[in-house]
Amino acid sequence: MAKIYYDKDADLEVLQDKRIAIIGYGIQGRGQALCLRDSGCKVIVSELEGTPNFKQAKEDGFVPLPAEEAAKEAEIVQILTQDHLQAKVYKEAIRPNLKKGKALCFSHGFNIRFRQIKPPKNIDVFMVAPKGPGALVRKMYEEGKGVPSLVAVYQDASGNALKLALAYAKAIGATRAGVIETTFAEETETDLFGEQTVLCGGVTALITAGFEILVEAGYQPEIAYFEVLHELKLITDLIQEYGISGMRRRVSNTACYGDLTRGPKIISEKTRKVMRKILKDIQSGKFAREWIKENENGRPLFNQLLAEGDKHPIEEVGRQLREMMPWMKK
Repeated sequence: MAKIYYDKDADLEVLQDKRIAIIGYGIQGRGQALCLRDSGCKVIVSELEGTPNFKQAKEDGFVPLPAEEAAKEAEIVQILTQDHLQAKVYKEAIRPNLKKGKALCFSHGFNIRFRQIKPPKNIDVFMVAPKGPGALVRKMYEEGKGVPSLVAVYQDASGNALKLALAYAKAIGATRAGVIETTFAEETETDLFGEQTVLCGGVTALITAGFEILVEAGYQPEIAYFEVLHELKLITDLIQEYGISGMRRRVSNTACYGDLTRGPKIISEKTRKVMRKILKDIQSGKFAREWIKENENGRPLFNQLLAEGDKHPIEEVGRQLREMMPWMKK
């Protein structure tokens, strides 16, 4: 069973004399920075001048600094830029300003796991990864609650890296809900696998295939859209709140029977074999190397596939049908 930490296991005093630099004031960066500040921490924010995030940071009462200045001033540097930018930001702005006794923090382990960032041996390296977006982290904190999070220590130079990580987790409200101990490798590999085979890749491919098959069989595209895409939220909401078994007891018996008898025919042993291959590609670093190279080359395949997806008939049907749904309009 996983080790889970709560408020009683963490001490905010550990952060009392530490300045924390948040590199990247996006959704996660903003959520964590505001929670840290409200917990009494000394927070430094770094964001590119002229960007909407820079403006937001100023509106929130911060004085955004360039990344190199923030890294120089802080004892803890939390990198919350996008994965593909982290190595560049680290190399150019953060690494020259790291010295013995400092700490590097992450909320996703990609760049450590695949060695795009190689920290010096004389600093602590840890992860605090909320299992929810930054806006939810902030909302739960303000309500006196928290978002369950993961904690991991990659490098314990000081002998107190876990205490530091747990204090950080407490400062963003995570220990109110529970913080699960993991490793950088486990967090990164399971995160990528979930995205590729279920949450994004698996779900979108299944929706698209279902839509195409119904339309090929002569059914109206609008009806197909409702049945394979629109109603998905109803099911995922039930699963999230009650689990798979709870969802099955809250849909019709007909739907439940179809789930139990036909679902295993869709996710067959052949599908599982492909999923295992995808996991091996993640574990071996093959996917990471492919994604890193794709970014280095200007993302030609990424942009091509994204554009092709935008042109799929399901997108045009969806745009038209969503106009009929006032609750979805901003």
